[in-house]
Amino acid sequence: MEQNKKKFSMPSAYTILFAIIVVVAILTWIVPAGQYEMTELNGKEVPVPGTYQQVERTPQGIFDIITSPAKGYQDAVDVALFILIIGGFLGVVMKTGAIDAGIAQVTNKLKGKEKIMIPILMVLFGVGGTSYGMAEETIAFYPLLIPVFVAAGYDTVTAVAVILLGAGVGVLGSTVNPFATGIASGFAGVSLGQGIVLRLLILVVGEIAAILYVMRYAEKVRKDPTKSITYATREEDIKHFGAQQEGTAFPELTGKRKLILGLFALTFAIMIYGVIPFEDMGITAIPTLWWWFTELASLFLIMSIIIGLVAGLSEKELIGAFVDGSRDLLGVALIVGLSRGITVVMNAGNMTATVLNLGERTLASTGSVAFTILTYLFYIPMSFLIPSTSGLATLSMPIMAPLGDFAGVARDVVITAYQSASGIVNLITPTSAVVMGGLAIARVPYDKWLKFVGKFMVIIFLITVVALAIGALGIL
Repeated sequence: MEQNKKKFSMPSAYTILFAIIVVVAILTWIVPAGQYEMTELNGKEVPVPGTYQQVERTPQGIFDIITSPAKGYQDAVDVALFILIIGGFLGVVMKTGAIDAGIAQVTNKLKGKEKIMIPILMVLFGVGGTSYGMAEETIAFYPLLIPVFVAAGYDTVTAVAVILLGAGVGVLGSTVNPFATGIASGFAGVSLGQGIVLRLLILVVGEIAAILYVMRYAEKVRKDPTKSITYATREEDIKHFGAQQEGTAFPELTGKRKLILGLFALTFAIMIYGVIPFEDMGITAIPTLWWWFTELASLFLIMSIIIGLVAGLSEKELIGAFVDGSRDLLGVALIVGLSRGITVVMNAGNMTATVLNLGERTLASTGSVAFTILTYLFYIPMSFLIPSTSGLATLSMPIMAPLGDFAGVARDVVITAYQSASGIVNLITPTSAVVMGGLAIARVPYDKWLKFVGKFMVIIFLITVVALAIGALGIL
């Protein structure tokens, strides 16, 4: 008698976040309520250490649970709108084919020089990851790069590593990535530019480590194919991807697309300038713009129109590409509001201060370095539980950022700990369509990928821990 066994499926981020809202609402009936005295620090309200006192409970009921997501959207409307406009901007840029054409051009010019191609492509993917969170966009490049590397004597794992580690380490070391660093900065109440030097350190050192790791493996495989992790299927891979070598067409890199790439880079350069707090850094020669989500959203909206006009898109094509791009990120915007609903319930139930007080008496008393490392370790399992970077940032930053104040750790360091943990998890998590999709295209079994990337995970973990310790000490 055959029995059908249902496989366990991880609930979506929406389900997890709404379940947390329900649990938090229940806790408001049990956990003592409290408040802190507040003071202003660097333009933001922060709790004063040692001033916690209990107050009367304000338990949250069913109606509060139902209305909390809508109230969350009200609190996070600027962030949600920014996400939708960024999506529209990326939709217009991808419609022009400029990014695909640029990377394809580099690949074609370096055919026959695949050893040099590895660092160049990984840097390009890393720049995409650190600037705009390049992830799903990398899927298009697997059919292009895998046949090239296989024909050059490497294996499919090499091609996957170039793309996945190149972009993945870029996201891990996000400098201005609006979907990780940007959202977290917004809910932590700090500028996106704060902590950029520390994040740049992680990015540069991490990418160098990734490039050396991949090149060492690739050269070992080229000299002795039996060293390949996927050697058992090598002949099949050569036949399969050899037949596809000329089968992937990418747009031509025309002069117009080169100009679009320049405008794309200029947009992020302006964004970086707009968010860096030069005044706080003691640099008075350069004016600080103090841009926030309103100004950033306006920048990306205007640049979407300019790029669309340069590309020669018609009014319908431009609007269609923008709306399609925004639609792709609608789920991210919805998650931001939903996860913000958790904070709404906690604040209404006067539970936030109680949680902060618990942290003040435990985590915050461990010292700045220990607190930062523990925060990083805390975010690793949390990133598995809530794979949405924006959802995790919105959920946790209103709590973790003030905890950093108690421990004497700058809020931007807490943000860096969060994004680094999320980034390292997204290199291997089986719930990621980017990871599993890339491996499926390359016909690389998941266990083989784990075997390949295992040592690198240790390396990037240590790099991040050292960098975070440096940040906690205020050296950078």
